[in-house]
Amino acid sequence: MISQGGFSKPFPRHQAMTTRLSKIALAAVLALAASAAAAQAGQYHVYSCRMPSGQSAPVDGWSGSLAKGSAYDDYVKNTCPEGGALIAALGEQTSHLSNVDLASWSFTTPPNETTVGAMLWRAGRLHGAPSENATYQFWFSGPTPTKVFDECIYTLGCSHQGDSAEPFATANRLAVPGVNLGSHLYMNVSCAAGFPEVECKSGFGDPNGYAAVVYLFAADLTLEQNVGPSASNVSGELATAATVSGTSDVTFSATDPGSGVYEAVFSVDGHVVQTAVLNDNGGRCRNVGQTTDGLPAFLYVQPCLASLSAGAGFDTTKVADGSHHLVVNVIDAAGNAAPVLDRSITVTNAGLPGASGPANGLSGTNGTNGTNGTNGANGANGPNGSNASAYATLTAHWKGTTSLRQTSAYGRSQTVIGRLTGPGGVPIAGAEIDLLATPAYAGARSTTMTSPVTAPDGSFSLRLPGGVSSRTLRFAYRSHLGDMLPVAVRTLTLSVRASIVLSVTPRSASVGGSIVLSGRLLGGSIPHGGKQLVLEARSRSGAWLEFKVIRANARGLYRAAYRFRFPGPVHYQFRVLSEAEADYAFAAGFSNTVRVWER
Repeated sequence: MISQGGFSKPFPRHQAMTTRLSKIALAAVLALAASAAAAQAGQYHVYSCRMPSGQSAPVDGWSGSLAKGSAYDDYVKNTCPEGGALIAALGEQTSHLSNVDLASWSFTTPPNETTVGAMLWRAGRLHGAPSENATYQFWFSGPTPTKVFDECIYTLGCSHQGDSAEPFATANRLAVPGVNLGSHLYMNVSCAAGFPEVECKSGFGDPNGYAAVVYLFAADLTLEQNVGPSASNVSGELATAATVSGTSDVTFSATDPGSGVYEAVFSVDGHVVQTAVLNDNGGRCRNVGQTTDGLPAFLYVQPCLASLSAGAGFDTTKVADGSHHLVVNVIDAAGNAAPVLDRSITVTNAGLPGASGPANGLSGTNGTNGTNGTNGANGANGPNGSNASAYATLTAHWKGTTSLRQTSAYGRSQTVIGRLTGPGGVPIAGAEIDLLATPAYAGARSTTMTSPVTAPDGSFSLRLPGGVSSRTLRFAYRSHLGDMLPVAVRTLTLSVRASIVLSVTPRSASVGGSIVLSGRLLGGSIPHGGKQLVLEARSRSGAWLEFKVIRANARGLYRAAYRFRFPGPVHYQFRVLSEAEADYAFAAGFSNTVRVWER
């Protein structure tokens, strides 16, 4: 009969390795608000060892260590500057004691930040000999050393993973599950056994001199900072003068507890017209780009200065003469904002070279052609809706709840309702609401959906069909059609549970007999190489027990057999679990439950 002892457990391992592949949680995908002033929980990328272009990168935030008592030929190396990798290895020149010899690299997230996404490119190789009592192994874990999400153990039939000759090979790509994200990531290699004082052998003649090695060729880490900057000691002509012309200065002090003070952003009448990096911190505080989600990317975990005193000049010739509403924000490297100025100014540049055209028409950033300007009161693009306003309020939520997050079963449609209003609650009718959808898996590209249009009372609704995957929806309103940046943004999150169909044949068997579990994972969006599934069983009153991990193929199909080892009679229940993974666009979900009779 199936019991706690009826399902075999893997080879006993070091204490840090007793955890099975940890349950994976869907990483929350938070869209960065396009307006710096709207950002509240900012995010940014940090590249380690290699940039996506292949260019070498620093390994800021990573530290290597050897366990106390490790052999003389245990290694932690950083060959990234030469186009190599972070290396953790045990040499092949000497034997290694189980549960003693350990080489590690760890990544630590800075204070006030957390890692919310991580893509690693790694490879590893292990040697061994038949019938050994100890084994070489390597594994990745986080946010604690014991929460393992990727491992290779020689005695369990894994001698290598990935391609050590091609850093960005598909086989090297490893998306870190959401449940393993947080404050730390670990990369380890060791000799292990179920009891101490057992040796892993030496002398395997590895061409690189390693009996066991793991390489980290590149890491793309997404950090989130929930506490933003602050500004003080504001002064200068732009802060005090009622009338300004030419270049007008503002000076201020700014601090930031996380990624550091990055830019000053100047907005006039709801339009961003100028940005300026305040201090590039010796080149560290520079956005190196190469992202697919629009977030900035840096090569250091805290790229910009934590505090500074800055002066920034605003070129008022970018703005037409007349009265304007000026907002100056300071933002950190993650995109969080703090106000520096929020006031009315009068611009008088008549007759000055480069001055803009009629009032309220904003010129282009470089004074050429005009982003919205030189064409009169409404700019080159018409107003977006009746009562269009640069100070609009956009609301949106899932129907039946006020929450911005919704969890749904696969196949069930969901509806979003919202409203757009101007100052004083005046409805903005006939306005187009931009809608961007981003599937909830690492590296997903955002796609534009059909824009909802507001009704006479400013309301709008959107119905999502039942077959969609988990995703974020970013609603944005621009006061003028074609404006570069929106004036109001709202982001909703939909989490859709994975749907699995399970059938079992036959539905009864005797001890020594086998059953076949088969079915399909619905919904598509299956990662390259298939999707991991967990087979579970229980007796009528028992707890669910995992007894096998399999993979569905690229079409979602799976098949596995189980042989009964203990006599009945007893009824069992079987089900299949799809755990959430960072590269799979569905949350965790279970199959239907199937009863089986063991005679």
